[in-house]
Amino acid sequence: MKRVLLAAVSFAFLGVLLAPAGEPAPCSAKPEIGSYLFEPSYQWDCKLRGNPVAYVPQPGDVMLATDPNIFWMVTHDLAFAYEPHNSAIIFERSCGGLAMLEAGPNDTLWVRNLDMLPHLKEYQEKGPVWIRKRKTPLTPDQAGALTGFAERQNGKRFALGRLGLQLTPIRARGPYRTEWLGKPRGDRRAYYCSEIVLESLVAAGVLNPDTTRPGATYPHDLFFDHSHNRYIAKHLPLACEWHPPRPLGPLRPRRHGCGPRICPALSYSIGR
Repeated sequence: MKRVLLAAVSFAFLGVLLAPAGEPAPCSAKPEIGSYLFEPSYQWDCKLRGNPVAYVPQPGDVMLATDPNIFWMVTHDLAFAYEPHNSAIIFERSCGGLAMLEAGPNDTLWVRNLDMLPHLKEYQEKGPVWIRKRKTPLTPDQAGALTGFAERQNGKRFALGRLGLQLTPIRARGPYRTEWLGKPRGDRRAYYCSEIVLESLVAAGVLNPDTTRPGATYPHDLFFDHSHNRYIAKHLPLACEWHPPRPLGPLRPRRHGCGPRICPALSYSIGR
């Protein structure tokens, strides 16, 4: 059984390696679609609670999403990372307009700056999406530093090798080692998704570099404000200055509810 699983993971990694890189997205000042948020909750389900409100995005908001891809489900579970599988951060482009900084969007091997709302729609067509909104806006200096960091990373590599190490004992996450390992590294050659979110917030001066552990934090920690890792549980990065996760959804949710692991594709209504 172990040999079969390892073979499946190896072929899946090969498929990801062969994914096209694409070109960096051009600047766009106007979003193409509108979006809505439902009441915040730490519940990992597909229920859209309360009345929807128009989502007014701001730099520093964090997106979390899950993926129906069996490869990501299996590997995240093996690494005790669980769901969600994806995370990204919103920033303002230097040329105007909001974008998302993400490592490995849509199963590619690149770090990208992507127009925010179209990219959110792409994720929502695959599964549920949550937004962690900032409680207070970033200062102009923080927002500017976030923009500078995000744009410097555009086109870099996805850290597939270091992500693979999460399946082994050779990783920064552990009962005791995380106090000394997984610290911020700033600009580097490659990142994985939750790592680049936290590195960007450290670079912006929003998170404490002494206690933040980008190399040992998973999207699961960012969603729940709870961690199975004892060090991260004491220094949860988003617990104080971000609202709990709010589901992103349409004004009228579908009546049929959830599928086996993810919600059905959700449609958007125009408006902000």
